[in-house]
Formats: sequence, C-alpha cells, structure tokens
Amino acid sequence: MELTTLELTQQLIRRNSVSPEDAGCLDIITAILEPLGFNCEKISMGGVDNLWARRGTAKPLVCFAGHTDVVPTGPLDQWHTDPFTPTIKDGWLYGRGAADMKTSLAAFVLALRDFVREHPDHPGSLAVMFTSDEEGPAIDGTVRVVEALAARGEKLDYCIVGEPTSVKKLGDMIKNGRRGSFTGILTVKGIQGHVAYPDMARNPIHEVAGAIAELAQTKWDNGNEYFPPTTWQISNFNSGTGANNVIPGAATVRFNFRHSTASNIESLETRVVNILDRHGVHYDIEWRVDGRPFLTPRGDLVDAIAKAIKTVTGVDTELSTTGGTSDGRFIADICPQVVEFGPTNATIHKLNECIGVDEVEPLQKIYKLVLENLLIKQP
Repeated sequence: MELTTLELTQQLIRRNSVSPEDAGCLDIITAILEPLGFNCEKISMGGVDNLWARRGTAKPLVCFAGHTDVVPTGPLDQWHTDPFTPTIKDGWLYGRGAADMKTSLAAFVLALRDFVREHPDHPGSLAVMFTSDEEGPAIDGTVRVVEALAARGEKLDYCIVGEPTSVKKLGDMIKNGRRGSFTGILTVKGIQGHVAYPDMARNPIHEVAGAIAELAQTKWDNGNEYFPPTTWQISNFNSGTGANNVIPGAATVRFNFRHSTASNIESLETRVVNILDRHGVHYDIEWRVDGRPFLTPRGDLVDAIAKAIKTVTGVDTELSTTGGTSDGRFIADICPQVVEFGPTNATIHKLNECIGVDEVEPLQKIYKLVLENLLIKQP
C-alpha cells in the first residue's frame, strides 16, 4: 500500500536521533527521493550528517528545509509512552520529534512525491536541505550546506522551513522572519580586597551597577511593521569568592540582544560601549553573533503559503517574527524568500511531545499545494 504521511512520520520517530545524531533518518528519506529523480548529496562534517537533494536545474528553485535531530527526552519515567516508540492515543501521535519536526519532514517528502508524480515535467527545480545539527550547536549543519552551495554559486529562490509555527490550530501562524541574536560577554575588572577596607579595593559589581540599570532601561528601537522592538536581557551574572568578607576582583555579565531589522549589530555594540564608558567601567567585552535577522515581506512565497493554508484548512494565517532563532537565519544568505511553517507547537521540547493526528495529512496537502502555487500556472 502507498506510504502515508502518518506512517513515514512514525518511521522517523522510531529513530533515536538526539542531536547531533541522525540515526538513519536521512537514509529513509533518500530512499524515497532518489527514485523520484532527486540527486541526493550527503554533506557530512564534524560528525553531522546533512542532505542536499535536488531535482532539476531550472529556475525558480523551491526548497524544503528542516532537521532530523531532536532534543533529549528528559526523565523517561515521566513519559507516558516510550519517546521513540510512536504511539497513537485519543487522536494524538506521541513521540519525541512528533511536532519538532519529523512530521514536517514526512509531509515535505511525500508532498514532493505526489507533486512529482502529478507534474513529472514541472517547471523550475525542487530541493530539500535537511540536517542533524539544528537542536545542538548548529555549527556543522545547515550553515555548512549553505557555505557549500554558495561556493559553487547555487542559490535558492524560495525556501520553506518546517518549524512548528502553528499555535492553536494548523495554519494559524507562519513566521516570515526572525529576530537576530547576539551575545555580549562583559568582564568587569575590579580590585579584590577586604570588605572592611573598600578604599583599598574596587568593587566591580558596584562599578557596573549604574551601567546595567541604564542598559536595562534603554529603548533600542521601535521595531517596524514586522518586528517588535529590540530587547536586551542579562542571562548570567557571576562574581565573588563565596566569602562574605571579600570584595571580588572581577564580575562577568552575559547579556543577549534579540534585535529587529530596525537596528544593526554594529550600532547596538557602539551604544553599549558608550554607556559602559560613560559610567567609568573598567572592562573587556567579547561579542558573539548567533544569527542576523531575516525578513520575507508579503510576496510570492508568503502569498503561496497563505493561499494553500486557506484552501486546505479554511484558516486565515497570521504573519509573525516572534520566537527564537532557526536555521532560516543561515538560508537567508542564499535565498531572498524564506518562510517557516509547520504544525502546532504546544508540546515542542516538552515531556510527552505530541501532535494531533488530524494535522498530519493536511500538512502534507498544504506543502504540495504551495509547490503548485509557486510552480504550476493556475488557469
């Protein structure tokens, strides 16, 4: 019998692919795509398996992107079922990766299968970009594939990332962009001493306190049509020796910006440094860029996805740029239109992760219809 999206999802969930392990998921996918005429290329690096598979050479190139790896299960005794034994109960499919994002992968692959069978001589090209390093450091995953494609001048025109973006029901939200993320590691240099003799020491906590207060109150920008205002948050503050009679000699402050396209990294760094200098802080600072913001305004891809969602589910989708980062931040370097869309996300990364069975096949239908909206001329 014909493999269904639900069945393929269950096959993938059975693979214990805790990041950065792929556990054979890409082999299952390759076995389906190769007979359809896809040229499947493994791009492996640093123990990470990536798949770039393409059918055709013409433009436009439409790509589905996602990840086979999942986050750790957490305490097994708190799962109602084995996380790597897909279980259907009361209309829900349970298993690690059910929502994030093995259902999307299965729906992608079978949407491609059905589209190619119906349109064997379709215009344009089709591709998938799948990695096993998204939930982890994301060093040797999608970013490496993007680098390899860029080096040979291969670019995408449209990319749909299968992140679980829906909130209350399938299709109610898509992500047409994401905020950038970068971190500052601030080392405040004091002079250690006895608390009874503060004139012989310099307390780094006291010294940086005023700057922190100003940084926390600063309005970095107003956001724009698609993005909320940029935010600044301290994630870690470490100082002291553990003794109650010692002024510490240093303090380390880690903070993070989640920023919109209304600000750039360079201007935000400059403003932070100006505030620290104005408060007379003695410091060193290290910057780490986790991802730059990307945005796909309303246009071909957003319209194609919104139209497909409406056709299949009757839902009018909402555009959003909220949430964390995704591999879309890398893909945007070689693709002008990147949009994330997938199933409901209420249980992602949680114990007893699950997805409604009634979402699975409609998701595949939506992805297939997106391909038709982009590549097949409608009467």
